[in-house]
Amino acid sequence: MKLHIEPESKVPIYIQVEEQVRSLIAAGQLRPGEQLPTIRELAADLRVNYNTIARIYRDLDRDGLISTQRGQGTFVAGVPNEEQMARARQGKLQAIVRAALDEARALGYGPGEIAEVFEKELARWHAENGG
Repeated sequence: MKLHIEPESKVPIYIQVEEQVRSLIAAGQLRPGEQLPTIRELAADLRVNYNTIARIYRDLDRDGLISTQRGQGTFVAGVPNEEQMARARQGKLQAIVRAALDEARALGYGPGEIAEVFEKELARWHAENGG
């Protein structure tokens, strides 16, 4: 499984990796029944924290994309159906917004400031993308 992360990206590493695994499964490049690397192996290969990969595997398992079988490993469960994809998309969007809010709060911005900028940026985005 070939994954690539961009440490300088504003997208959190766990979202980068999780999105790539989801895409490989959806595209059929990771087939049902195929064994995935262990959490420890993948963390070492990508040079990221063990807990980051554990979180990704937990999320993918929760969404029914992978299955961890104690003592045997982690395997691709199958290609996601529409409901699973919708749930995954919603979860990803929530994670992105949560990360942005956490960063803004850490920089000292208050809820009013954040909401004002968000509304302006959303309006700009709508104008640029046709609604």
